[in-house]
This record gives sequence, structure tokens and C-alpha cells, in this order.
Amino acid sequence: MSTQDQTSLDVINHRVSKRLTNDKAGLETDFLHYLQNNLGRELTSEVDYKLKALAYTVRDRLMGNWKQTWLSYRENTNKRAYYLSMEFLIGRSLVNNMLNLGIENQATEALRELGLSIEEIEEAEIDAGLGNGGLGRLAACFMDSCATLQLPVMGYGLRYEYGMFRQRIQNGFQVEEPDHWLGFGYYPWEVQRREYTRRVKFGGYCRPYTDPHTGHLIVHWENDEEVLAVPFDVPIPGYKNHTVNTLRLWDAAADEAFKLSEFNAGSYFEAVAAKNEAENITMVLYPNDSSENGKELRLRQQYFLVSASLQDVVEQWVKHHNADFTRFAESNVFQLNDTHPSLAVAELMRILVDEQHLGWDEAWHIVTHTMAYTNHTLLPEALEKWSGDLMRKLLPRPLDIIEEINHRFLAQVAQKWPGDMERQRRLSIFDEHGMVRMAYLAIVGSFSVNGVAALHSQLLKDGLFNDFYQLWPERFNNKTNGVTQRRWMAGCNPGLRDLLNTNIGEDWVTDLSQLSQLETYLQDSDFRQKWAQVKLQNKQRLADLIKKDTGLTVNPTSMFDVQVKRIHEYKRQLLNALHVVHLYARIKRGATQNMTPRVVVFGGKAAPGYHMAKAIIKLINNVAQVVNNDPGVGDLLKVVFIPNYRVSAMEVICPGTDLSEQISTAGKEASGTGNMKFMMNGAVTIGTLDGANVEIREAVGDEHFFLFGLQTEQVQDLIGRYQPQSYIDNDVDLQAVLNLLEVGHFNQFEPGIFDDILASIKSPQDEWMTLADFRSYVEVQEQVAQAYQDAERWVTMSIMNSARSGMFSTDRTMSEYNRDIWHLKPIQVQTD
Repeated sequence: MSTQDQTSLDVINHRVSKRLTNDKAGLETDFLHYLQNNLGRELTSEVDYKLKALAYTVRDRLMGNWKQTWLSYRENTNKRAYYLSMEFLIGRSLVNNMLNLGIENQATEALRELGLSIEEIEEAEIDAGLGNGGLGRLAACFMDSCATLQLPVMGYGLRYEYGMFRQRIQNGFQVEEPDHWLGFGYYPWEVQRREYTRRVKFGGYCRPYTDPHTGHLIVHWENDEEVLAVPFDVPIPGYKNHTVNTLRLWDAAADEAFKLSEFNAGSYFEAVAAKNEAENITMVLYPNDSSENGKELRLRQQYFLVSASLQDVVEQWVKHHNADFTRFAESNVFQLNDTHPSLAVAELMRILVDEQHLGWDEAWHIVTHTMAYTNHTLLPEALEKWSGDLMRKLLPRPLDIIEEINHRFLAQVAQKWPGDMERQRRLSIFDEHGMVRMAYLAIVGSFSVNGVAALHSQLLKDGLFNDFYQLWPERFNNKTNGVTQRRWMAGCNPGLRDLLNTNIGEDWVTDLSQLSQLETYLQDSDFRQKWAQVKLQNKQRLADLIKKDTGLTVNPTSMFDVQVKRIHEYKRQLLNALHVVHLYARIKRGATQNMTPRVVVFGGKAAPGYHMAKAIIKLINNVAQVVNNDPGVGDLLKVVFIPNYRVSAMEVICPGTDLSEQISTAGKEASGTGNMKFMMNGAVTIGTLDGANVEIREAVGDEHFFLFGLQTEQVQDLIGRYQPQSYIDNDVDLQAVLNLLEVGHFNQFEPGIFDDILASIKSPQDEWMTLADFRSYVEVQEQVAQAYQDAERWVTMSIMNSARSGMFSTDRTMSEYNRDIWHLKPIQVQTD
């Protein structure tokens, strides 16, 4: 482009940007333009159109910064990072984008002047169905922090048309319904970038031959089927810093969507079969993998993500560096978010060796200096394995590469431990049944392996990956998780945000350690009163949500005791439910003296094929039905199951929570992030020493954390000699609870439906050791109840939890990733 052309383009861009103003008048003008001229609607139209008009108004103000960020990164030769994740649970984006742009107040005023409620418009936005739980929410928080820290990080994920599912509760049972979050045919925050479409191969076979000129072995992947990966980019703005990073989501499409010859021959189904098969790849988040078809689809999703993403990065590199890969490793780093993207190790080798014609050793050097792996689980069954036969069918060339990686790796193991065949068996990427252990592939191919809490990382080194740690101790490190305070305080808790801004300034929004200043207000009666008022207002918001979603009226002055997260036996919603039954039994026998009124709130989804988790949901709802309709119980105890737990619900739940339930079996939870969201917003934790609870307790102090239960070492010691009957025999309260369950008090017209739950918790093989912790849990819950009655003490604990939450920001987490793993330089985005 000539200097004159560039000058003309700059003038045009300047004129466009000058049209956009962030004051009330500018926002109002643009909102009306989109509503009336673009959408053809009026102020009295349905709220969905007003949402779309406002979203486009806000998006316009992101676009200039987004483009400038892209140009700044392209012109800068510094290192870039790419975050590969099967999930990005971003939830709603409108409030977060307005907050980070600094236009929330102006937009509110503009709409109010038009007679519109911004709250109503915000509520109409559908949560983006791009994730399930903590893993995806963490990825979204990471992206927010990277943009705020101005780190050149690009996210890669899949554009699922359907989220996991919408959960409805019918007669106490979980009922799954399609989560068609793209049902309106648009997502206002995305921009299709068809020019970056990539092709992903499946099936076929490999044909090796020798290059007659070089003598090198060349492998052709032939007779394959190609699927198009079409990118849709979503802007991720930093907080008031002009940086807008990119989340690129791949949508699957057929290479030839419609075969006219098949149609003309009368084969109508075959005419669109390729289109349907291709689109299935990104149709639904987490297809049910209990069948072979489900497993195959999940494997296709994982390879589709890594292949499209790595092709994207490599092709951009080739475009700007003329296929010179000498500086590729020092200029790029790929962070694998859990085990799902582990195929990236083999895929980058395939691209470098087969397509860029690098030698094996040169390619392997690049791979092992660009790949970094984050592990998110201590449960061996959650570490994915793929059948070698399935991989041969779908991914013949990546499987060949994995076999060669394993062959060379085991030679290293033999050199380190000569003759130790048992260790070779333990470390092999292929297990004794020919299954590919994906976590092992990720470790072998990465220069960094990190856990996500101090305890978790230590347990990885001591147990799950001990052999690898002995081989490569320098690769292992810890990066304790966090959450972004922009969404999880400033965005979802405006009352607390205003109180903090008034008293300690606004710097905490980008430096959460500033919350430590709250400790200077512990003796300030006026501040304490305002803190309590904010909490009560937030509890009323939560009570309104409960009323709207369940029809139940609860008293916001009661203690709000909350456990919301994925339903799983190790998270022990069951232990919480047993305590609820214990409280109910107390009330029914008249032991209510000095009892604290309590609202126990549950929420979470069970995987469709997880029978026990779904039974626990049914039990909770049956208990709630009995408790909530017993006039003798009244407001002393209410039990709530909020259906369809989601990000937007959590944005109301966590500010309104008094007691945060983090009660997993010690040694089972990798980290947890809900515990951090609750802590930031002034909730007090009851928990085991598990995951990040350990660091939360260290930060806040013993006197502001309610600890109970076995510790990790004690759980380990009980394995093989756990006898739950001994706990039952020595605990009359537990006997009373189990008796109510056994006689069918909560399932009088559904006999036997809870037999599996009872058999599980009474079995010596119960690895979650639920009954072992019952007595400790009940006793500490009584301490909680008495502490809540001391309003002054509870306010102190609430303020202290928020004040000491500074280290649990993802700003700190991402700074540590960058300091120890990525080594990126922040890039200032140039603006007019």
C-alpha cells in the first residue's frame, strides 16, 4: 500500500471513529439507529430487538480497538501465546463489555431517557453455550485477564450450536432439553472470518514413500474426508485499556454442502449427508460418549479444534516468515487447557514434518519448546484415553506419529532406568489394552506441566504423574487458579463495587490486592452497616431469582447456605443433603432452641449418563418438597434447587451467599473457582482441606474459615479399611438421618428409588467416604449457625474474606503463567 493510500485510509478510519462517542447522546443515537434503521423496530418492540440494537451499539465501540489490537500484534515481532480449550463458558457479554469499555453508566442513562430498563435488556441476553462448568469458566476468566494485562494471547475453541443442555426439574428429576443458544440465528458479538477457513482431515490411510531427491521418508495421508473449519471471532476487551484480544471459535462445514448429482439421481438423503456429518462436529457440547458413536464424535471434536487452530497459527507464520521456522519456538507458545487438546502434540508434528518438510528432530524440538499442559483433575478416570482402533479409523496419520513419539520416548526411559520394564509399562503412552493415554502424550510433548492449586500440583508430583516427575522434575510447576474480579465483583455486585470505589478507590478492579485496605474499615461502624446493607440487598436479589425459577418464597434475613456446582459424588452434594435431613429431624423432634433459620440452596447439572448424580438431584428435590411444605418447619429451614445452573444465575447467587459450601472429599478437587467467587463477595467458607480451599484458609485465617473433615493423608490411610457401618453405629444423629431415608419418608409413593444412594454411602468401597465426615460436618455446621447469630462477628468474617481474596484474581494467575511459562511482553495498543 502506498503512503498516499495509507494516509487516505487513516483519514477514513479517523472519520468513522470520530462518529462514535461514548457519552449518553452518542450511545442513544446509535442505539436508535440500529433499532429503527437496521432492525426496523420501535421502542415498543420485543426486548430481543432492543438487546440486539444495544449489543451492536456496544460492539461498534469495540471494533476500533479490536482492529488496532490486531494491527499492533501483527506489527510486533514479540512472542505470542495461544490458549486451546474445548470450553469457553463466557456467559453473557453485554454487561462485561460495557464495564470494560467504561460506558455502563452512560448506556444506563441513555436507555432510561428513552423510557427503557437496561436491566430488562441485560436479562434477555442468553448465556453462550460454549462450556459446562469450571474448566470453561476458568478459560473465559483467563482471556479477560490476558486482555486486561495487555498480553498477546489468542483463544481457540469450538462454536457449539447447542450447549450442554438446558436443565428442567420435573417431579424432582433432571430433564435435559436442547440448549439452542444460537436459536435466534445470530450471536451479536461474533464476526465470521471466512478468509481464514482451514481444512481438517479424517479417515483414509497413510502411504509412505522415499523422496528420490533427498532420500527422506515422506508420508501422504490419502483418501481422507475433509471438513471445513470456518472461524468466528469474538472480541475480548481488557479493562479500559484499548486492548481487545480475540477468541476464535471454529464452526464445522462440509467441503461440498450439496451434491446435485445425488439429488438428481433421487438420492435426497445422500445429497446432504456430507453436510450433516460435517456439521455434527460442532453441533453439541459434550455429546453423550456412552456409545461408540458418541466417542467417535468427541474425538472428532478434539482433533478438529487442534488441527484447525495449529494450521491457523502455522499458516500465518509461513505467510509472514517465508516458511523459516528457526524462530518459531521462541515466538509462539500453546497452552493446552486440560487433556482434551493433547492431540496438538501429534498434530503440530504432522504439520511440521508432512506439510513443512522439517526433519523429525527439528520438528520435535519445536513441539517440545512450544507446548505447555495444564492438568485439571486428580481423578484417573477423567484422564482421557482413546482406543487405538478408533484412532486408526479416524486419525491414521496422527496415530502413526504418536506411535513414533512413544517409541523414542521409551528409549529415553530405558536409558534413564535400564532394565526397568515395569516403569516402561507405566510410562508408555499406550496402555496394556492399546488405549492412548492422552495426558501422557501431553506431558511427553510439553516443556511445562502445571496443576491448578498448591495441593493439586503436589499430588500430581507425588502420585498421578510421579514417574514423569522423577524423569523431568523441572517441567512441573503450580499455577493456582483465580477468577476475574471484573465480572465476579465489579459486574455482578454493583452495590459492593460502589461501596469499594467510595472507600478504597477503583484500583482494585485491576489490582485485587487493593482489597486488603478493607481491613482498615473493620472497626468503622458506618462502613460495616453499609456492608451489611449491600449483602441484604444482594440476598433479596437472590430471593427474587429463587421465586422466579422455583416459585418458593424465602426470607432474605435467613442464612443463605449455598452449594452450586456440577453434580458429582466427589463434590458431595449428598453430604450437604444428609445435613439438611439432620436439621429437619431436629425440627421435627422439637430441638429448635436457639436454631438459626437457614435457606439451603443447591444448583448444578448432572451428566446425562451419570445415574448416581441424577439420583442425588432427585433426592435433594424430594427432601425440598417435604421440608418446604411442612408448616411445622416454617422459615426455620427452606431447601432450594435452582434449575439450569448457569453463569448468569451465578452472577446473582454469589453476591447473595452467606455460607459457601466447598465440601469435596479431600484430595479429589483440583482447585475449584466457585470458592473464590464466593470469598471475593464476602461469603464465608465451610470446607475440607481440598483444592484451593487450602490456600483460601491460609489467606483468610483459621478464625474466618469453617474447617471440617478428613485430610488427604487420612483419606489415603482409610483406603482398603474404610468401614462406614462403624460411623453409623456410633452416631445417633446419623442413624436418625438414615432411618428417614430407609423408611421412605421422602419417597413414600416412589419406593426404592434411593436404594442405590443408600447402598453407596454404606458401602466400604465408597471412595468419597461421605459418612466418615458426617459428624465433623454437623458439628462445624452448628458452629456456623451460632456464628451467624452474632451479626457483628459475621460482618467481620465477611469483610475479612473479601479483604484477603486478592491473590485469587486471574490477573495474578496469568501474570504467573506469563512469568514462568510464556515469557510474553505486554503490548500497548496504539490509538488515535
